[in-house]
Amino acid sequence: MSRIATPATIIDAPTDAQPLLDAVNAQLGVVPNLFRLVATSPQALEGLLGLSGALGKGKLTVATRNRIALAVAEANGCDYCLSAHTYLGRNLAKLDDAEITANRSGASNDPKADAAIRFASRLVKTSGHVGAEEVKVLAAAGYSDAEVLEIIAHVALNTFTNLVNSALGTEIDFPVVSTRRAA
Repeated sequence: MSRIATPATIIDAPTDAQPLLDAVNAQLGVVPNLFRLVATSPQALEGLLGLSGALGKGKLTVATRNRIALAVAEANGCDYCLSAHTYLGRNLAKLDDAEITANRSGASNDPKADAAIRFASRLVKTSGHVGAEEVKVLAAAGYSDAEVLEIIAHVALNTFTNLVNSALGTEIDFPVVSTRRAA
């Protein structure tokens, strides 16, 4: 059970958050607990959805975005996000079990994606303190400067949701997958 009240329905959320939750429902066909919980602050929900929406229009593929989410969730020990992105990885990004396992370990079986996932994992582990060589590896793998910034932004976005879920104990509403380490 969440450590703060999660609005049970869209109507139970603050009035300013309701149109945002309606948009989530229209896009996903459901409003996951994360979004209803964050809706407690309409401004936080607007920020989450705004960054997510903007990055969804970026250059990174759905598969790579999900790979990053899996790596970050595992590194941060967030069972909610790991459960959500395992489900989405299989059903939306069409990742197989071997790829999901690699992503959780901070790697990928796809050579180009591997550079992005390793970089994302290093960002989490070092709080962003990476060296010039680590950025050069991304360029050598074929990532543009804009894509490097998108990778960093995805790490930030996923870290935000990891923090919300871990700090507030968001009830998992996906098939549960537990991180390998205690959160």
